[in-house]
Amino acid sequence: QVQLVESGGGLVQPGGSLRLSCAASGSIFSIYAMGWYRQTPGKQRDLVATITSGGSTNYRDSVKGRFTVSRDDAKNTVYLQMNNLGPEDTALYYCYSEITPTRSRTKYAYWGQGTQVTVSS
Repeated sequence: QVQLVESGGGLVQPGGSLRLSCAASGSIFSIYAMGWYRQTPGKQRDLVATITSGGSTNYRDSVKGRFTVSRDDAKNTVYLQMNNLGPEDTALYYCYSEITPTRSRTKYAYWGQGTQVTVSS
């Protein structure tokens, strides 16, 4: 089985910073793209940032210049450094990864359980 476990969410004041982490574990043969999505109540889940296995990154416009996605393949972990946070960044953040499990030839999408980020004074 493969699972993604997130950490690092919490309450932060406007202008503050947080770093999210997401570690993939289990029967993993290969990891491809990794990244982060976020969702607020009553709205769809939106892409925040992704990073390919080659290191190419993609960000939603509203976080460009403030958020940085990175990965450590030795640890099967993806990070999201969030700076200059604003109330509009308040959401449940989900980790995402494309993984081929061992004994499989298929790439699957896996999601973490979500970690809450609240930006408020």
